[in-house]
Amino acid sequence: MTTKVDGFFDPATNSISYVVSDPDTRRAAIVDPVLDFDPASGRTATGSADKLIAAVERDGLAVDWILETHVHADHITAAPYVQERLGGRIGIGAGVSEVQRTFGALFNIEDELAAGGSHFDRLFDDGDTVSIGSIDGRVMFTPGHTPACATYVFGDAAFVGDTMFMPDSGTARADFPGGCAEILYDSLRRILSLPADTRLFLCHDYGAGGTRDFAWETTVAEQRRSNIHCRDGVSRESYVATRTGRDTELSLPRLIVPAVQVNIRGGRMPPPESNGTAYLKVPIDAL
Repeated sequence: MTTKVDGFFDPATNSISYVVSDPDTRRAAIVDPVLDFDPASGRTATGSADKLIAAVERDGLAVDWILETHVHADHITAAPYVQERLGGRIGIGAGVSEVQRTFGALFNIEDELAAGGSHFDRLFDDGDTVSIGSIDGRVMFTPGHTPACATYVFGDAAFVGDTMFMPDSGTARADFPGGCAEILYDSLRRILSLPADTRLFLCHDYGAGGTRDFAWETTVAEQRRSNIHCRDGVSRESYVATRTGRDTELSLPRLIVPAVQVNIRGGRMPPPESNGTAYLKVPIDAL
């Protein structure tokens, strides 16, 4: 079954959000919406999310789900804002509880997160169904980049988050807390076991360092043939060596400190303090 997919590129974070819909019933899901955030001023805005909302309203769609592929370290999710405007349930993989424990300790907010995933409307298990209209979808756990990574498959379309990029850019890093290159390799092979014509929709693209236009749709066949890190014939051992070596050269994402604090709360800012203002913490010498 062909699923209608509209991608929205956010140049500030090189992120792509999606409106996924069933043309027959006009039911829809939104995947990985972005909240605009200026780290210098601490100001938020909704321009990126408003583009998604305008598209949904223009096409007369009803939103059933707002889906997170993982806890993002490079952008703040706009899921609560989108939910307020359009409805739908916010879902994420059940591995989010492990991410909350890890970063709850780092930011000293364990008590706030004690309920384990309660900031989300639905925690998915591997193999769970998640449908939009007449299109049956399913959840595939694909950890390795983070413990919460999940791929959502709707008909001939799969939303793979940060697990992989366009073939000329390889795959996600695996050095965040809870990440693992060996596990990521197994997850990549699981995605690449989908039918060859499955369309894969990515969460990020950087234009291969400016050598081509931005792109975010590929196929299983193309990735198996050409991905520089995980194409067919690359062994687990070779992949792990390449991935771990590459990770030692990478700096932390620019927005990781504010993004993780907000995203483990399901996209909600920290509770306001006694003066009515919410604050984000910066751990010193901890990352």
